[in-house]
Amino acid sequence: MVSRKNDKYRIEHDTMGDINVPADKYWGAQTQRSLENFKIGSYRMPHEIIEAFAYLKKAAAIANKKHDVLSAAHCEVIVGVCDEILQGKLDDNFPLVIFQTGSGTQTNMNFNEVIANRGKKYINIHPNDHVNKSQSSNDTFPTAMHIAATIAVTEKLIPAASMLRDSLLRKEKEYMGLVKTGRTHLQDAAPLTLGQEISGWRSMLDHDIEFIQKNMPGISEIALGGTAVGTGLNAPLGYDETVAKEISKLTGHCFVPAENKFHALTSKSGLVLLHGAVRALAGDLLKIANDVRWLASGPRCGIGEISIPENEPGSSIMPGKVNPTQCEALSMVCVQVMGNDTTIGIAASQGNFQLNVYMPVIIHNFIESVRLLTDGMNSFRIHCVDGILPNLERIRDNLNKSLMLVTALNPKVGYESAAKIAKKAHAEGKTLKAAALELGLVTESEFDELVDPGKMVGLVEQ
Repeated sequence: MVSRKNDKYRIEHDTMGDINVPADKYWGAQTQRSLENFKIGSYRMPHEIIEAFAYLKKAAAIANKKHDVLSAAHCEVIVGVCDEILQGKLDDNFPLVIFQTGSGTQTNMNFNEVIANRGKKYINIHPNDHVNKSQSSNDTFPTAMHIAATIAVTEKLIPAASMLRDSLLRKEKEYMGLVKTGRTHLQDAAPLTLGQEISGWRSMLDHDIEFIQKNMPGISEIALGGTAVGTGLNAPLGYDETVAKEISKLTGHCFVPAENKFHALTSKSGLVLLHGAVRALAGDLLKIANDVRWLASGPRCGIGEISIPENEPGSSIMPGKVNPTQCEALSMVCVQVMGNDTTIGIAASQGNFQLNVYMPVIIHNFIESVRLLTDGMNSFRIHCVDGILPNLERIRDNLNKSLMLVTALNPKVGYESAAKIAKKAHAEGKTLKAAALELGLVTESEFDELVDPGKMVGLVEQ
């Protein structure tokens, strides 16, 4: 029930009584109570959840109409308001913070109230009796989490990872013939090509994308239809199948009703597993970013085997200094995602009996990870990877100085004799060749035949 108080506020009523609500907003009493009772932090419910709820409420109205528990007129109004929400016309009507009730009840009611109050322009409609029909916050919020995560991962994260992978593949092919020294333990190692080194990065992304895709089915099951505790109380028979089909149709992504609704309301293992794959992507990206900034270190006193784009000044006191800022930004994104993974894992282990009550913080962290990694990968690709160039002179110089080319002599002289050559060359500041000849372990022609970096990396037939 709504009555006018003045131009600034109106009075809304719920089961706890009357409360003032801003006159220019469509939310109702329960949303207002949440706003007043949970002034905790600045994190608002993610836009992705708002979008997911709009799809959900639209699908639920259509399913309820098909099961003859909602009139065609009410269905039409609910669908119309949901379309307005999806178009962004009502964005300022969803103000609630993440740190509220752990079931997300107040966000569910925020939607019910906005749809009902907006719809009252056309028909007498109630937030619970019509908009929330055949639903409970306990099954709508976990469903919205799965919808939001599915859309975010498939439409944002995977495309960004795929574009970065493609950029690395181009560099891999371009520099497959450029031999350079390898490094293990931050020490000189046997040679490889720059293309081979980059292929490792590219393969990481191939595997990470595959891991993420393999874990997507875990969130294709939705809780909707379980209502309050998983029994489906107050929902018509077959409603869960119908509403899952409608959500799939509206979003373009496949969703199915959870086989066990008691599991769907309580367990968040699907999101934990999927975010674990997202965390694996973050781990690999951190490795790639670190490799790039090590290889680009310098420009004169570091490794300096590659150069990366110079995007902005790097120091307020050292003129001309330029830093690997894209690597640093991506690194910070990665460690944030690792922290989010810890939060999600702990939160998913909580709750009692028929409900997990940490759902808002789970989906907040999940969506933040996807947003940050998507933006971070796009920025890293555009402003760093696409502009990577080899420093040929430094690469040749480092390769020629590497003592680990001696590895190619192992089959001829044995490990211990090869080690004597390397140690003599290092101690006396000589080339490997000079040291080997002085020790009389190989002839000059044998050395030239065996110590060929092209053969060592597989570019020249042995």
